[in-house]
Amino acid sequence: MAENCIFCKLASRQIPVQSVYEDEEFLAFHDMNPQAPVHVLVIPKAHFASLLEVTDTDLMGRGLEAVKQTAKALGLTAEGFRIVVNTGENGGQTVSHLHFHLLGGRFMQWPPG
Repeated sequence: MAENCIFCKLASRQIPVQSVYEDEEFLAFHDMNPQAPVHVLVIPKAHFASLLEVTDTDLMGRGLEAVKQTAKALGLTAEGFRIVVNTGENGGQTVSHLHFHLLGGRFMQWPPG
């Protein structure tokens, strides 16, 4: 756990969070600043500052499985959804803890207009 990481504090329940999905390694919860009707963050409970720190490729597979289970729990699998992983400041990452954005609930054109 990184001492000042907000996501680490949420994962360890130092800060209360209403989870949408949780397993031994991952936690999913609604984004505080949603960019779509459904916007959930799926985070590993272990701290990785970004995708670039992950050396266990199996962890990423388990992360995508957590995203899939979260999408199922939210009823997004019939209509589809988007997964975004921002990496680094120029990649739009604002919290230095690896996280998947799960977005759904409307058609989202790419690139955003």
